[in-house]
Amino acid sequence: MTDFPLHGALPHDDAVTFRVWAPDADTVTLDLDGGPSLPLSKTEDGLCERTTGAAGPGTHYQFRLDADGPFPDPASRFQPDGVHGPSEVIDPDAYEWDDADWDGVAREDLVIYELHVGAFTDAGSFDAVREQLAYLKDLGVTAIELMPVHDFPGARNWGYDPAAWFAPSHAYGRPADLRRLVDAAHQTGLAVILDVIYNHLGPDGAYANAFAPFLTDKYETPWGRAINLDDEGSYGVRRFFVDNALHWLREYHVDGLRLDATHA
Repeated sequence: MTDFPLHGALPHDDAVTFRVWAPDADTVTLDLDGGPSLPLSKTEDGLCERTTGAAGPGTHYQFRLDADGPFPDPASRFQPDGVHGPSEVIDPDAYEWDDADWDGVAREDLVIYELHVGAFTDAGSFDAVREQLAYLKDLGVTAIELMPVHDFPGARNWGYDPAAWFAPSHAYGRPADLRRLVDAAHQTGLAVILDVIYNHLGPDGAYANAFAPFLTDKYETPWGRAINLDDEGSYGVRRFFVDNALHWLREYHVDGLRLDATHA
């Protein structure tokens, strides 16, 4: 295991460390909105990195791979203008949690309510779901399972067309809004389970395979090429998804993950 987190834009002190896995690119360049273009250094396993004081929380950025791009960060924490636009640096420590006393729900006590953030309320937002937590509690629910909230193309989607695995959908709100929802759920006595998609990429706006061998033809799925979990270059792909799972558990305090359509 490596230190967490490994991928994405990681603010610390008065600087940001940008990390992206791009093993096949000769050069990787960081484009900062309104700022300089900065080359990244590469390790032997293809992880590219640059620390700069020219960026901070709220900075928009993209990457260029050799002569291609710009592309959003495959591990972007937020896509404010959608999956095709620039990524935004998010400080996970900016939100102050109030769930320190939360002990979770025992497995035998789970009564799970699956909901789609965009369809559960007229507003279709994280904040609107938060306002309905007392109603769900009164139903006898002990946990809510959010259908996939990682960002997807457009404003309406079931969530099973993943494009930005680390970024809550801009259609539902900002990262702090999802944190606020989880925090409020815990204070209401509800666990939060997140539906995650680690088996395929969506058909539009998913740029991960431009950076690294995220896809393989070794297996077929009903939704297109499969995620490369055991073919050439798969070590970095597995590491990416471990990082993603830890991201949701640690940065968003979710209680569990529901993995969609796994295979063995």
